[in-house]
Amino acid sequence: MVKLNRIYTRTGDQGQSGLVDGSRVSKASARMHAIGEVDEANSALGLAIAEVDGEAGAALGRIQNEMFDLGADLATPGEMEGALRIVAPQVKRLEAEIDAMNAKLAPLTSFILPAGSRAVAALHLARATVRRAERWTVALGEEEPLNPHALAYLNRLSDHLFVMARHVAAASGGEVLWKPGATRA
Repeated sequence: MVKLNRIYTRTGDQGQSGLVDGSRVSKASARMHAIGEVDEANSALGLAIAEVDGEAGAALGRIQNEMFDLGADLATPGEMEGALRIVAPQVKRLEAEIDAMNAKLAPLTSFILPAGSRAVAALHLARATVRRAERWTVALGEEEPLNPHALAYLNRLSDHLFVMARHVAAASGGEVLWKPGATRA
């Protein structure tokens, strides 16, 4: 359980941050970049949650909690007894939710622009932010061993957010389609 009596500790004033196992790493390390990008993606999810409701909002609420699990996973290097890790059933649940939403959608006939309603735009912003978190997690995985489910979760989550944006757009006026070369003279 987390208990914070004080927000600032001064322990990071020299550019180092503590990990779950007690070790310290540079705040500029790939690990801290990945953790920071997951945190930013979680904030983007919060913005999307403010714009959607119903089943989509409930799904995003679950995902937001799992993003904290993912941050804890990334903040725990190596093997540690009792470490909080992303697990295969979390990835499988995302896949099932993607399949359920996608089954109600028409096939793509064009690329879509990350636009439309505020909810759709917020979901696309969250998707793009998750993709950046995924890239930094890949970079970390090239330096150190990672839980393979962590990377799979991020990969599936960006797909989930893409399909959710399509699903929300379909219910609110449709998608904004890319028109290649539309503004060329």
